Amino acid sequence: MIIKLLVEGGAMKVNPGIAQKLGPLGMNIGKITSEVNKVTTAFQGMRVPVTLDINADTKDFKVIIGTPPTSELLKKEFSLLKGSATPGNVKVANAAIEHVIKVAKIKQKGMMVNTLKEAVKNVLGSCVSLGFLVESEDPREAIAKIDAGEYDKLINKGIEVPSQEKLDKLQKDFAVVKEAQEKAAKVAEEAKAAEEAKAAEAGKAVEEGKAAAPAEAEKKEEKVEEKKKVEENKVEKK
Repeated sequence: MIIKLLVEGGAMKVNPGIAQKLGPLGMNIGKITSEVNKVTTAFQGMRVPVTLDINADTKDFKVIIGTPPTSELLKKEFSLLKGSATPGNVKVANAAIEHVIKVAKIKQKGMMVNTLKEAVKNVLGSCVSLGFLVESEDPREAIAKIDAGEYDKLINKGIEVPSQEKLDKLQKDFAVVKEAQEKAAKVAEEAKAAEEAKAAEAGKAVEEGKAAAPAEAEKKEEKVEEKKKVEENKVEKK
């Protein structure tokens, strides 16, 4: 029997979903959890696909580890817990093409591609959705450069580690990007606060207007009564 799970590397915990799958088989869930955690330790901090090959008669099982999703591998590379909530506007990392090649080599076997170059392009697609820059540019620029052959040498050699000089430059470039993002966020926050204050003032004015309305109506009634009395006095004098 084959059971597929997606667990946190080195930290699988029994939840209702897992218990529902394994409980009816009479398996020792604690033993399975311990074994899965043992073999997925290298993927701590990542979600890892795991396949359990279970012999329902003998209760023996085998743990087969898959590779984590591309997004998990990229986040792990930069010690990120999550990607950007608004990848089109906010960037969370600046990767070297070598980082992308490293992840592509891990994922290539599970991709429907024939070459490492195609795998690299797939990983760059994930970089777009996560809010990553690649070589200080939009990852789509890197895809265009791959199509133009600019990264053929690095890809063909499978280079996974960028030079320290490149890493320093990428870090410096990203510091500029982060500073610009922080300034833009501050401006947006101030604009939002101003709008909220304006809305609050408008609401206050409306409430004050409502409170003043009865008093104004009463004054108008008093004036009408006074005018009526004056008219009545004029009639009596005649």
